[in-house]
Amino acid sequence: MNTTELLENAVSAGASDIFVVAGRPVSMRIHGDIRMEDNTRLLPDDTRRIIEQIYELAGHRDIGILEDTGDDDFSFAVPGLSRFRVSAFKQRGSLSVVIRIISFTLPDPAAFGIPEKIIRFADFSKGMVLVTGPAGSGKSTTLACIIDHINKNYDKHIITLEDPLEFLHRHNRSIVSQREINVDTENYVTALRASLRQSPDVILLGEMRDYETMQVAMTAAETGHLLFSTLHTIGAANTIDRIIDVFPPNQQRQIAVQLSMVLQAVVSQQLVPTTDGSITPAFEIMIVNPAIRNMIRDNKIPQIDGLIYSSAGNDLVSMDSSLLSLYKNGRITADTALAYASNPEMLKKKL
Repeated sequence: MNTTELLENAVSAGASDIFVVAGRPVSMRIHGDIRMEDNTRLLPDDTRRIIEQIYELAGHRDIGILEDTGDDDFSFAVPGLSRFRVSAFKQRGSLSVVIRIISFTLPDPAAFGIPEKIIRFADFSKGMVLVTGPAGSGKSTTLACIIDHINKNYDKHIITLEDPLEFLHRHNRSIVSQREINVDTENYVTALRASLRQSPDVILLGEMRDYETMQVAMTAAETGHLLFSTLHTIGAANTIDRIIDVFPPNQQRQIAVQLSMVLQAVVSQQLVPTTDGSITPAFEIMIVNPAIRNMIRDNKIPQIDGLIYSSAGNDLVSMDSSLLSLYKNGRITADTALAYASNPEMLKKKL
């Protein structure tokens, strides 16, 4: 099988990732589970041949980077098929690759189970919105849906800074400038500082990795821009703690005050297996209100979890109530709900 056929098979099977590793058959992740394509174990020469073909497809990219450093990340597109995000690496002396499949068509929020209230974050005029969760939990998909909504409904300049690009947005009512780190710009901080001089209305920052990026992001949100970003945290209180803890102790008080003013919403999500063998997202939603702003400013962050958990309102939805709703609608089993719950003992009483 040549590499183009492999990519075509993966797209038609609805796979999210392809794994090419010596000593094991080509495998794909479908609905969260890894399945082997066939029973033919790959030899190191086989993985090298597949990876060389991928580098050819990626505009004859230089494979020397991978051979010299042992790692290489990039993306490429096959017209009419899909876009692919590649992470090539060495393991046990042989070349391996994991390929993430990125559809040309932007996701439909309803089909992905993303609630309308999350898409409505597009209506904020300024401030910071964070989408959090473990790797592979669909954060990029959620953000792509929000950006698409802005693009279709508002006359704005949207700048996305991503590593690498995951979804392609065509200009609609908005101008969409998409910049890939290490391809179009040097790093997140440089790109973010530059973006503030490019008359943006909306900035999508792929990830807040360090305190310097966070500092510039907060300044951007403070100066009248709407900024979306992601963190690998679970839960709104953990997210706020994580941001504050990244800064030196002598700055933490000031950062808490700044964050209390700019933060608009935090969404935490995780993908859970459904009864029909697919996966669906479960969300914790916190739309920041005056009480939460006071808690952030007064360093009473642990109280936020309790507030969200006990809330019955629309602006605060706990992860467990999201799981309970999925269970009541027959989408997930009771065992799944409890396995992914933040407070399984309390949830068990409601099931």
